[in-house]
Amino acid sequence: MPPLLRRSLFGALLLAGASTRAQPGTLWVDATEAPRNLLHARETIPVSPGPLTLFYPKWIPGEHGPTGPVIDLAALRISAQGAALPWRRDLEEMFALRLEVPAGVSRLDLAFDFILPPDPEGFSAGSSSSSQLAVVSWNQVVLYPLGVKPDDFILAPSLRLPAGWKYATALREAGTDGATIRFAPVSLTRLVDSPVQAGAHFRRIALTPDRQPPVFLNLSAESEAALGLSAETTLAYRRLVTEATALFGATHYDHYDFLFTLSDNVAHFGLEHHESSDDRNAERTLIDDDLRRYDADLLPHEYVHSWNGKYRRPAGLATGNYSTPMHDDLLWVYEGLTEYYGEVLTARSGLRTAAEFKEELAGVAASLDNRPGRTWRPLQDTADEAPLLYYSRSDYDALRRSVDFYDEGVLLWLEADVTIRRLSGGARSLDDFCRRFYGPPSGPPRVVPYIADDVVAALNAVAPQDWKGFFRQRLQSLSPRAPLGGIAAAGWKLVYQDTATSMLKAREAAHKSTNAAYSLGVIIGEDGALVDVVPGFPAAQAGLSPGMKLIAVNGRKYSADVLHAALKEGAAGPAGAPLALLAENRDTFATYNVAYHGGERYPALERVPGQPDLLGAIAAPRTDGK
Repeated sequence: MPPLLRRSLFGALLLAGASTRAQPGTLWVDATEAPRNLLHARETIPVSPGPLTLFYPKWIPGEHGPTGPVIDLAALRISAQGAALPWRRDLEEMFALRLEVPAGVSRLDLAFDFILPPDPEGFSAGSSSSSQLAVVSWNQVVLYPLGVKPDDFILAPSLRLPAGWKYATALREAGTDGATIRFAPVSLTRLVDSPVQAGAHFRRIALTPDRQPPVFLNLSAESEAALGLSAETTLAYRRLVTEATALFGATHYDHYDFLFTLSDNVAHFGLEHHESSDDRNAERTLIDDDLRRYDADLLPHEYVHSWNGKYRRPAGLATGNYSTPMHDDLLWVYEGLTEYYGEVLTARSGLRTAAEFKEELAGVAASLDNRPGRTWRPLQDTADEAPLLYYSRSDYDALRRSVDFYDEGVLLWLEADVTIRRLSGGARSLDDFCRRFYGPPSGPPRVVPYIADDVVAALNAVAPQDWKGFFRQRLQSLSPRAPLGGIAAAGWKLVYQDTATSMLKAREAAHKSTNAAYSLGVIIGEDGALVDVVPGFPAAQAGLSPGMKLIAVNGRKYSADVLHAALKEGAAGPAGAPLALLAENRDTFATYNVAYHGGERYPALERVPGQPDLLGAIAAPRTDGK
């Protein structure tokens, strides 16, 4: 804890709550009104007489920021022995509530509601329910005594669901009382780490039917049709488990549940947990080829987090409570390496082809290679400021830079991978680092913190070199160019062509957008809105900006097809004729003449003659897929 925080009033609150003994409590959540965006909670907390501070979880593991949705806590009533107790919110730490426990009182009774947001934006604090399904995140419906370690605060949770709904969670069921499901008592840490997915349309698929530990794919959707994934996709998810286990050489869970929610009414994201993952995507993700291909890396990414992020965790993120600010400086390992192996395992499992793996890599490389923000914000700062950047807007994203440690982490760790292969003459790879750092022995969930020096030491044990300097140079670089050394050393190079790859087309279909980022320098929404404009590209030079809306292209009403046709005609026609774009800027209209004649331009990877194809080797399965 930083010295200034220790001297603050909040530091005093920590001491005030520290005397509260951690004894078993209870938590009952009524989710029958989740379709109306309401949860009702009742909690009992063992206490001792005297001053007490109750805390609402603020810094949520996996979200890397102070994202606890305290603003949606409502109708709070605190009582003891039937009498209401007054409380007051701390003026510095507004997630903390102060009160006095009367003499002779050993238990507090809490009753409160949680308002589930209707807006499908954000992470777990975004929309999490509809008329057909819900995801219950326990951190949203619990308070705990500040100063008591969440590992030591034991609760017996129970949950009531709408009639007929089925559910999945990493928690162990202890029985049912009518419509209420009782779970075995767990620490607050394990409870917050174990969300519940529930819904009227539900399917459970065993991914390891013939071996231990068991892994399940749980699907909850807005319709029965959305649950109809193909036999080929099912087999690929089974291979994902096999390939991940082969990569790390161990598991750090007793069982694992993918909680995959398919809905257009909830926030779309993935959030890692030790024995499960909260994965949410569009309703038709598994039955629409474009959506399935585009989002195929979601579950592999979150699954890798069971090893990288949950088992091995940066010390600055392993705070042991929900009140101490997290330090995100090692997210280039936590998220960057996970993003790399999420892509690799997506290919190794067959969820994407090897060709699609390379197409996705081309898109990542091109996006990062055309970001003017690189010249002022180093990669390290995108991790340091992550708690704010996760909520940055999409406009001028290339100038601002956002959470680039994800995509640039792919390039960073690809280069580390091919470097190890080169140094060892092909005998070792980054897979060997993963087995050493995240692997045996297998066992139940636990957290083993690390610092950057531990990562460097493990890499040096696999392939000695100046790894500290390797990462320092790339993390602090202000070069306008992306780190493409890994792609080059793998036998490939970034090029541009006039035809979009299948992965870029899938991205456009998923986002209902048109990507002209590498020709005009714009990304256009379904309705013609300019989602982003890249500084330095022709559209920006002509005066266009994010937030404007395209109305017409060369005198014709805007559509994606009209724009594509105009780009092709401009490449073939007279070089002197600009592209005339009529755009609406709030309440004014103007025509912007864009001096561009390069035609359509999309990124791809091209083989370098005479060099071995290491990308093919990296994407190749390590097992027979059984």
